[in-house]
Amino acid sequence: MRNFLSALCLFLIANTIGFAQEGTNQFSVDFETFTLENGLKVILHEDKSDPVVAVALTAHVGSAREKEGRTGFAHLFEHLLFLESENLGKGGLDKLSARIGGSGANGSTSRDRTNYFQTVPKDALEKMIWAEADKLGYFINTVTEPVLAKEKQVVKNEKRQGVDNRPYGHTFYVIDKNLYPEEHPYNWQVIGSLDDLQNATLQDVKDFYNKWYTPNNVTLTIAGDFDKDQAREWVHKYFDEIPSGEKIEEQEKQLVSLKKTKKVYHEDNFAKLPELTLAWPSVYSYHPDSFALEILTSYLADGKNAPLYKKIVEDAKLSGNVSMFNYTSELSGQLMLQVRAYDGKDLDSVHAVIQGGLAEFDRNGIPQKDLKRIKAGLETNFYNSISSVLGKGFQLAQYDIFANDPNFINKEIEKLLAVSSEDVMRVFRKYINDQHYVATSFVPKDQLELALENSEKAEVVEEKIVEGAEEDFDAKQAVDYPKTASSFDRSIEPPYSAKPELEIPEIWKTTMPSGLKVMGITNKEVPLVQFSLEIKSGQLLETKEKAGVANLLANLMNRGTAKKTPAELEEAMELLGARIYVSSSEEKISITGNTLAKNYAETMKLVDEMVLQPRWDESEFELIKQQTLSRIKQQEGDPNNIASNEFRKLVYGENNILSMNEMGTTESVENITLSDLKAYYSENLSPLNATYLVVGDLNLEKAKNSLKAISASWPPKTVDFPEMPEFEAPEKSQIYFYDVPGAKQSVLTFGAPALSASDKDFYAAEVMNYRLGGGSFASRLTQELREGKGYTYGIRSRFEDRSYIGPFLISSGVRSNITYEATELVRDILKDYADTFTQDDLEVTKSFMTKSSTRKFETLGAKLNMLKEISDYGYNDDYVAEQQQQVEEMTVMDIQELAKKYIDPDKMYFLIVGDAETQLEKLKDLGYGDPVLLNKD
Repeated sequence: MRNFLSALCLFLIANTIGFAQEGTNQFSVDFETFTLENGLKVILHEDKSDPVVAVALTAHVGSAREKEGRTGFAHLFEHLLFLESENLGKGGLDKLSARIGGSGANGSTSRDRTNYFQTVPKDALEKMIWAEADKLGYFINTVTEPVLAKEKQVVKNEKRQGVDNRPYGHTFYVIDKNLYPEEHPYNWQVIGSLDDLQNATLQDVKDFYNKWYTPNNVTLTIAGDFDKDQAREWVHKYFDEIPSGEKIEEQEKQLVSLKKTKKVYHEDNFAKLPELTLAWPSVYSYHPDSFALEILTSYLADGKNAPLYKKIVEDAKLSGNVSMFNYTSELSGQLMLQVRAYDGKDLDSVHAVIQGGLAEFDRNGIPQKDLKRIKAGLETNFYNSISSVLGKGFQLAQYDIFANDPNFINKEIEKLLAVSSEDVMRVFRKYINDQHYVATSFVPKDQLELALENSEKAEVVEEKIVEGAEEDFDAKQAVDYPKTASSFDRSIEPPYSAKPELEIPEIWKTTMPSGLKVMGITNKEVPLVQFSLEIKSGQLLETKEKAGVANLLANLMNRGTAKKTPAELEEAMELLGARIYVSSSEEKISITGNTLAKNYAETMKLVDEMVLQPRWDESEFELIKQQTLSRIKQQEGDPNNIASNEFRKLVYGENNILSMNEMGTTESVENITLSDLKAYYSENLSPLNATYLVVGDLNLEKAKNSLKAISASWPPKTVDFPEMPEFEAPEKSQIYFYDVPGAKQSVLTFGAPALSASDKDFYAAEVMNYRLGGGSFASRLTQELREGKGYTYGIRSRFEDRSYIGPFLISSGVRSNITYEATELVRDILKDYADTFTQDDLEVTKSFMTKSSTRKFETLGAKLNMLKEISDYGYNDDYVAEQQQQVEEMTVMDIQELAKKYIDPDKMYFLIVGDAETQLEKLKDLGYGDPVLLNKD
């Protein structure tokens, strides 16, 4: 995506499944299809539940259509197609999205397809169809040498951020190079190589576009609240005259096999823990065996009942987690098993335990009850995936292209539920047992002894930091290009249709006898219920000596109850198709859940046990401590985690508990005992400070009934919360630097304490920030640093919402060799923002803020989030309407005053995590004194 997606994330998006219910056991998504004379396939799905519509354009081209030496082109076009087209002009779809209240135009690229998508208020549908047609027929002339040069820098920054400057970032590169032959189109990565991107010529790029981005290689999906006849008319109007391209031949499936097992290692500059990944050749998407493989991988590795989890995590205590998944693509696939071991653990010992676990599974097979629970979870997953119209639009295109049948959306559930235990064993023996695989050992620097024996060094291309290495370009250079002829004037933007009304859901409330507050929204679009029991507590009630106790308690509450072992609790959830998870944050401990409506009452009985009857299992407690210590160790190598942890210290001061990582420190976690968790639990969790939020297919009476047992058995107690200081900005700005030798990027985190979410200025400040850095491609920070200079893949600014004074924060990763220039540019943009904010800026801001309100309540998750804001910050039930009115009344002077009040670059913390040897010295010239090196020892 324009926000980086690893191959795994791409797999998960590509395989999300969407179904609507029809009757008791039948699933159906209604849709219509038609094909234009030029070959464009159109799929329409009508859903009147919310006044929004999703539009997605999916091109059947990914990295598999590229050639070795010319890689990364499909992903490059994912970027280019948003920038400009002949009739939308500079800014293209990004600029349009800001005005029409879109969800943020975005795209993603996989090995086999590229898609472009967003959700907009329904009155903007014609505008979106007009814009998507411009991508396909009226675009390529706008790609000039300066445009290409700039976007090359953006994509290279994306690769640095997602691959080169993070722990284990090269894993998929190493696996794919060894799993697929050189001539196989999955041998290279979707994002391509830095050299290939740099060497791409303008003609190379145009040739690639002209071959693959043609109507006969594209599917257009429209899903949501619209009139199908009107949509057909608009599609014909804007797409009909775009000429078809050359015939696209279907690629043959290219399954692979290995003649021997390959073992390779890589010393990872950022990794602090050793990681073992095994990859077996697998099958392509929708292969008959893919459904059994999905269930197999889930059974082997997911959760307390999984054989490999038991062997590796509980018995051998080599790691805190095991993951396994079947990564399928159009031509082939790969089964992936990954274990990130504890500090200092030899990966040969991990490998031996894996082999033992697989041999034991071969003997024992999969029990029927486990097959049943895994299938039960699929039903909930299916319903969750249809919460948004965009999800359904994605899937219809996915099935049309890769299953040659969009109606496969109504068939796949049958395939999954039909899998037998015999099927699972058959695919295990066919694809895993005694089969060759690729094994990668990623180990910390100077710890080669932890890699698998007899491993060979992996070939990994590491970029060198060279000053002035990037080519110069002028992104603002005016360039003339010929305009493509059309039968009508496409430069005239279509009008809005009927304005959608803002319909705020009805909220019902009550208070239980224990003092537990209840808030909910009835929604029957899907037979699901989502809920969250929010208990004010969290990090705020910790001491520095026992920092991390709330996090440990939340984790322990997930590990069984007084009546159920951890495995039994997990199994009980899965048989209901439910998920319940306890987590901790700065201000609360939350018990969140998602379940089928028909199983809601039974699910809440499990919540009752988890909240009121913790297990206090000593062995589980020690396991959680070890997992937490491992995560803390892991963060020490990740520049983004380092930046987050160090910025907390600057903003809140070393003496405040909020300055610490929510997991605590190695020392504090080691000091915590099970008795400390019991004390925290008994002293700090009270129904008087708790609110139960619920959304879905239920009513107030059903919600009250589900809480009676909890309310009756949970004794109310008064809890004293510490008074938070009035955190203040520093008197003057200072540069702080944390050295990560060899870092390929510098992570920038700039900001200062600002205001709380309950402050009367908070929402107004968010409005003010939209054009600065909150509006993605509509913001100045993005336009200047990414679009203007190519310094970064992404940059944003925001006000953190907290009940106490939270910070204003700017964050970005920039290429190392322009750290000074990027910091200087950010500072200058902040200095000039108030005085240069114009009426045009205000109009764009107002348009986005008011129109985007129609998307506030589309999904169950969005509705639940609305309830959280009302509960946490005391907002009125109709606060969304109030905010809309507030935006309408704001003036340019209001924005300017807010900017001067809350954004002062001369009173900020400028934190940089990067390579000190090459970047530190230059920062003295910013005028904020000598930079402070935070880890000079």
